Amino acid sequence: MRNRKIWHGTRKKTAVTEFILEGDQRLQLFLSLVLLLIYLTTVMGNATIIFLMCMDHRLQTCMYFFISNLAFLEIWFTSSTSIKLVVILASGRRRISLSSCFAQSYFYFALGCTEFALLVVMSFDIYVAICQPLCYAAIMKPQLCIHLVVAAWVTGITLLSYCLVFLYTLTFCGSNKIHHFFCDNFPLFKLSCSDTSLLWKLDSLLIPFVILSSLCLTLAFYMGILLCILHLPAASERKKAFTTCSSHLTTLAIAYGSCIALYVCPSEDVSLETNRIVALLNTVLYPFLNPFVYSLRNKAVMLALNKAIARAIVQLFPSS
Repeated sequence: MRNRKIWHGTRKKTAVTEFILEGDQRLQLFLSLVLLLIYLTTVMGNATIIFLMCMDHRLQTCMYFFISNLAFLEIWFTSSTSIKLVVILASGRRRISLSSCFAQSYFYFALGCTEFALLVVMSFDIYVAICQPLCYAAIMKPQLCIHLVVAAWVTGITLLSYCLVFLYTLTFCGSNKIHHFFCDNFPLFKLSCSDTSLLWKLDSLLIPFVILSSLCLTLAFYMGILLCILHLPAASERKKAFTTCSSHLTTLAIAYGSCIALYVCPSEDVSLETNRIVALLNTVLYPFLNPFVYSLRNKAVMLALNKAIARAIVQLFPSS
């Protein structure tokens, strides 16, 4: 372990300059390829969505603008943890520098906060589209869509910036082993020999507030959506709308359920292995499902994808 010596009065301590991520080593043999495949599928799926929505003018609407932003965010969110996790499982290289660890922690929470804000914006857009269809064009103007997305990104990036600043002020002079597969804040605080009481309080208040407030707003919009669906005259329309909303709510349950278990209602009785599994749902499974739930099950998106594939085939194999 790389380290440097520091002095506190007459006591000599060793300052930590890197951490060791201790995931479950029993998973190393069979999970590395699975996680790599899931990660590549997640990146390719979300990148495909962004490409289609940039190339097809019929997909350049408010709804798809929000979806493409979510897809862009998911690429970076899952990359912030999955790349290092795949390296750990494939090669056993568990060391990570302090700067990289702090950056990983910041991007995980900042992008997570941005995602919750985007989910609120998307649920609002769906609510207006279903409950106020005649007023949709008047309400969801391009300028408003851009302002909502910018507000979501700025909120996430700035709201959690305090954590990155405070992390660089901490001193780590004891154990350098993090019992997790990424640099989560709470394990980092436990390893510090500095006073982390302020950070504990800030995180214990702000993170649950972000999660629960966005959850309440999202559920409020979906409750309004479900009430509007019940009043649709055609049974086929109700069935289609219920199917769409149920798939959305399933992925939301994974995202919010895992975050609530980890940061809102953490339990000391839960094993570290269980915490890692719950974290995997949030960092790996949820970004993997999003492209299929929000876009690749959509007829308009699939039509644009089929046309893009057809054009690529024609360009690769032009008729003589």
